[in-house]
Amino acid sequence: MKFAVLSRNPKLYSTRRLVEAAHNLGHEMEVIDFLECYINITSNKPAIHYRGEILPHFDAIIPRIGASRTFYGSAMVRQFELTGVYSINPSIAITRSRDKLRSLQLLARKGLGMPKTGFASRGEDIDDVIRMVGGAPLVIKLLEGTQGVGVVLAETKKAAESVIQAFIGLNANIIVQEYIKESNGSDIRCLVVGEKVVAAMKRTAGPGEFRSNLHRGGTAQLVKPSKEEKAAAVLAAKTMGLSLAGVDMLRSERGPLILEVNSSPGLEGIEKATGLDVAGMIIKYMKKSAKPIGPKSRYNG
Repeated sequence: MKFAVLSRNPKLYSTRRLVEAAHNLGHEMEVIDFLECYINITSNKPAIHYRGEILPHFDAIIPRIGASRTFYGSAMVRQFELTGVYSINPSIAITRSRDKLRSLQLLARKGLGMPKTGFASRGEDIDDVIRMVGGAPLVIKLLEGTQGVGVVLAETKKAAESVIQAFIGLNANIIVQEYIKESNGSDIRCLVVGEKVVAAMKRTAGPGEFRSNLHRGGTAQLVKPSKEEKAAAVLAAKTMGLSLAGVDMLRSERGPLILEVNSSPGLEGIEKATGLDVAGMIIKYMKKSAKPIGPKSRYNG
């Protein structure tokens, strides 16, 4: 089959591994820089142009779109869908998961556990929002932040008030979340492919840090998730509409608490921590799910 990975950098670990896995399994795989794609929007013959030429038809694509490029990247994924290409993560699911507030609201509707979360836009509401999440210490997150950027631990009420007021003064959208003390600066990343957790790792924050992101010096190790954690991860991915997702959660006294559902999970940390061929599992799922039907719209809105 003929696949493509939408990625800005073919040298990135995740992109390289997906290409390697596809080739090892006997498939073609191209790396397409989605920012170099452009489209002529028409109802008759939807097509995607790339570096001066019309792209050939692919059986399936894997979007690896950075958070700062969600709008343009999702538009390109939609165009692939209009031409009949299967995307492991649909465009609507990518935009849904990237909206942190919307995604938390959808997860809450499904009854999934998560830290108590508050959202407000006025300084006058700060005291009530702090009470809402159980008081200090608490976590303040920029809705547009990624990889731990824009995440602040406020250890006192006064510190929380100062940080929230500063963000509101900058017209930044934030959420305020309960601090889960028993997690001890660690979280669980479950990698979901289809409706199965295929790999999981425990990420632990570095010295003097509470954020466990590997980009911020955290370490990763193999972990065996419980049945409850697996079920929560699969339901979270399904709620977003994602067939490939990294679901981050905290272990708490009241069970797993979902933090985020990532539509472009990195493969380096989890493959190295688990020793598993996660890229190969993704390609095998793609082969099973993508039906080579030729150019025809798969887009469902």
